[in-house]
Amino acid sequence: MTTYAAFLGNHPSITVAELASSIPDFKVVRTVGPSIVLFTSDLELGTKHLNTWGGVFLLAREAAKNPSVDHVPQILLEEVKNVKGKVTFSIRSFGIDRGLIHRLYRDCKNALKKRGIPARYIGNERKPPVSVQLHDEGLITGKNGCEIIVLADEEGFIWIGRTIAAQDPDAYTKRDMEKPVRDTRAGLLPPKLAQILLNLGDWSVRQANPKAKKSLTVFDPFCGTGVIPMEALLRGWTVLASDASLKAVNGCEKNLDWIRKEFEIKKRDVPSTVWKQDATKPFALKEHPDVIVTETMLGPALNDRPNVKDVSKYRTESDALEIAFLKNVAASLPNVPVVAMFPVWYVKAGPVRLERVWKALPEIGFEAVLPSGAQADSPEHPSIVYRRADQFVGREIVVLRPIQKK
Repeated sequence: MTTYAAFLGNHPSITVAELASSIPDFKVVRTVGPSIVLFTSDLELGTKHLNTWGGVFLLAREAAKNPSVDHVPQILLEEVKNVKGKVTFSIRSFGIDRGLIHRLYRDCKNALKKRGIPARYIGNERKPPVSVQLHDEGLITGKNGCEIIVLADEEGFIWIGRTIAAQDPDAYTKRDMEKPVRDTRAGLLPPKLAQILLNLGDWSVRQANPKAKKSLTVFDPFCGTGVIPMEALLRGWTVLASDASLKAVNGCEKNLDWIRKEFEIKKRDVPSTVWKQDATKPFALKEHPDVIVTETMLGPALNDRPNVKDVSKYRTESDALEIAFLKNVAASLPNVPVVAMFPVWYVKAGPVRLERVWKALPEIGFEAVLPSGAQADSPEHPSIVYRRADQFVGREIVVLRPIQKK
């Protein structure tokens, strides 16, 4: 059993749910600070896993049991023993005094020098290197060196590991900003959030069928310009996508054609079909998808905080749409799980969530669930909210499992 450290993004609760959905034997050991989670798994995790996680920006593997900070130079020597030529290293820490980190940089360089190994370091005690540097300097692969992680908390706990994977921000920027069609009038769905939704979708399928094929068929009936379908294609999943707007359908098709070209994904290997359809009307599909993953309508884009009267109107309209959509899924695509996002509005008094659709779920034939280890944001609903601090409309992530009739 290996212990890993995951450095989480801006929504730790969502990322813990994502990890729990992606790693079958995921078990949280400890949290360090607000956004670092130590967990165990028998899986040999690395870059290929992190590249499918939207919420983890860095992953480290434990390098020593019951260490002290003074062990860092020796641990570094062990980790770079197979590097040929000059060694590059860095130290990333949490809960450690800056002066101590400064000393560790010096001690590590001296330890390498005593072994006759030329060395240099990137980052410093004030700021660790950005992930692009870790990739460019060959610290992720270990070719040119490594990054040592040192974590501590107020209870005297110490954990030391080695960085084994880090997000590539350029890859996300390329997919988000360079695609040919971007609808800035609608709320832009980040590729990282789309990845999280797909991981939850994968989990929902395997809960019902542990032997489900590795490559799924995913359906997005509110596809917009295709962020979720694009991320699904990158995983090698068959894509079905529809939208009530012909403009959105055309944009989705252009974006899928672009990502196929950029990442050399052939349609004969990974099929995709996009068509125009109202998501509240019956789906006439010859073969049912494994899972529905979608961002439903969030209502109008808001530049200012909404008032209670307007939100009441938005909620009535959204509740009606969600209920009609889910009834349609239950009737025309029975037993297909759904991962969706409901809108949450933020008025002065606090968040306003949908109500009617939650009450209607059992009658429609769905129950909301979360992976074991994930924590809901509200005691009322098993769901998690994604929202940036400056947004007046958040996204309530819900995983809906079909209720099996007795």
